[in-house]
Amino acid sequence: MKAIKQIDHLNMSVENLEESLDWYQRVFGFEPVEYGERETGRWAITRSGDAMLCLYEWRLDAVESPFKKAPRHGINHFAIRISDIDEWNEVIVRENVEIGFGADIRYPHSTSWYVVDPTGYEIEVVHWDDDVIRFAA
Repeated sequence: MKAIKQIDHLNMSVENLEESLDWYQRVFGFEPVEYGERETGRWAITRSGDAMLCLYEWRLDAVESPFKKAPRHGINHFAIRISDIDEWNEVIVRENVEIGFGADIRYPHSTSWYVVDPTGYEIEVVHWDDDVIRFAA
């Protein structure tokens, strides 16, 4: 198999679709590109550049997996990469975004901020030095 080109999208259940759509648009620039409804609830696909989020408004007790393993595992957090720290700092102030751990976290080649969306998902916002992904080893 060849290397994966990129992750296509992240599919997430949310408590309130409209609130989540509004927050992801204001904070990260995700624009809704498609809407729908199923028996389990409403959904929307959002896009910011090549990144996509699929948001499903489901009651937590209604979320079922087609696989037999239980209970379902969740994600610890997902990360969004940014290239402009000044713009991100403007968003933090404008949207009154609470930053986890009280401030940014410095890693060997990047800086991260941890935030939480309206449903409670933790998001790491990452800026790589010189906008280049690199590792210590």
